[in-house]
Amino acid sequence: MKRTLGFLMVFVLGMTAFGCNGGQGAAENAQNAETENTGQEEQAAGDNAVDTPKNVIVMVGDGMGLGQMEVARLFEHGKEGELFMETLPHVALSRTYSADNMVTDSAAAGTAIANGEKTNNGMLGVSPDGEELTSIIDVFKEQGKTVGIVSTNTVTDATPAGFIAKVESRSGQDEIARQLFEGKYDIALGGGESYFEPDAQDGDDLLVSFEEEGYEIVRTRDELENFEPDAESKLLGLFHPSFMNYVGDREAYDSEEPTLVEMAETAIETASKNEDGFFLMIEGARIDHVSHAADFGGIWRETIEFDNAVEHAVNWAEEDGETLVVVLADHETMGIAASEEMDIDGLKEIGVSPEYMASQLEIDEETNNYTADSIRDVFEEYANMDISDEEIQQFLDNVLDAEDPEGRPVLLHIVGWEIGSIIADHYRGAAMNRQIREESDTGGHTANMVPVFSYGVSAEQFEGVLDNTEIPRMIAEISGYEFE
Repeated sequence: MKRTLGFLMVFVLGMTAFGCNGGQGAAENAQNAETENTGQEEQAAGDNAVDTPKNVIVMVGDGMGLGQMEVARLFEHGKEGELFMETLPHVALSRTYSADNMVTDSAAAGTAIANGEKTNNGMLGVSPDGEELTSIIDVFKEQGKTVGIVSTNTVTDATPAGFIAKVESRSGQDEIARQLFEGKYDIALGGGESYFEPDAQDGDDLLVSFEEEGYEIVRTRDELENFEPDAESKLLGLFHPSFMNYVGDREAYDSEEPTLVEMAETAIETASKNEDGFFLMIEGARIDHVSHAADFGGIWRETIEFDNAVEHAVNWAEEDGETLVVVLADHETMGIAASEEMDIDGLKEIGVSPEYMASQLEIDEETNNYTADSIRDVFEEYANMDISDEEIQQFLDNVLDAEDPEGRPVLLHIVGWEIGSIIADHYRGAAMNRQIREESDTGGHTANMVPVFSYGVSAEQFEGVLDNTEIPRMIAEISGYEFE
């Protein structure tokens, strides 16, 4: 069966409280309903004026649960402040389980919110038995709308791939890159350039193929800023060989990457050149990655950048008047909580990610493991911590790869997870412990429900407790399109 999609919707995956449009908080709106509820009155007027969105923007805060939002709110605005997401007028909760697990990974979750069907963890755009599913982005594309994906991850990783790919394993990012090309999606911005290059494509340069199809390819912030779109524009931005850098690490790496806000701005500007409308998925991907590392400073920075992107999208939608914005998360990661004893000031002083700290460790050539002195120095320099000999030995034991015949450490990002857990314990940031994370097939995801915020045309329909598969189907129905 087919359903229709016809609004401009902005989907933002994440969690926050609600309020009115224009930055007023929910509490203030309730107290001043008759005099200061202008944003909601305008929202209602907009709902009455237009029934179907011309444009849809789906914004996904990967791994972002209520705990991540609360940490970011407290760090950025204090206990009486609010995130912009929390001011949106309509709020729901979403369950996220996958077909084969009560706890989803990002692949199964991305498939659910793009295709309206459950699948097994690790699978993208296909059912548990391998049958190809219909993605909402393809439904919009068939209507002549501009479609695109934006992510601070690789453009070929789980969440964006859930919208544009049909593969039985999320690890096949080279194949996903080919499907991105074959699908002729108009806009793709993020990391992952290495998957398009000859080494990953059996000697073929997939970027040449994109250029031959008329895509403008940009690789730096300046190139993105100087891009001037028109109604025929196709844009591929690949700003890093792999994941884009964490917000906190950009300065340390002298990054020339754009921010998520800048990518969102360009994607919306480019897509809006199409008079028939557009569908965009915009992901703040690295909220999940910092959460895996129990990196509270990173959770703060990544969530605030995502919130800023939401603000830009909602402000654009308010001016446009024909757009639906939905903000949600695909799942929650590590059971993050704002504990009473959390040392906010101490955590805010840590300026780089645990993964960056891991990159500064030195290997002992005799043991193949890290040197004790470099471990001690890294924690002192970057985390303002004096680490004991006992803690150093425990760290060394934890980072050894049991499957490596030469006894070398695990992958760098997992070393970062170990560093992050030590820091979180020291500064009393509440998160799942490292042993549960290590034993988890998802690396520490939880089954916690996640929030869904919405603004714009027919946004009032996103209320109550939803299953993640309902969300794209609701968008389709609101827009007048059909899923097969």
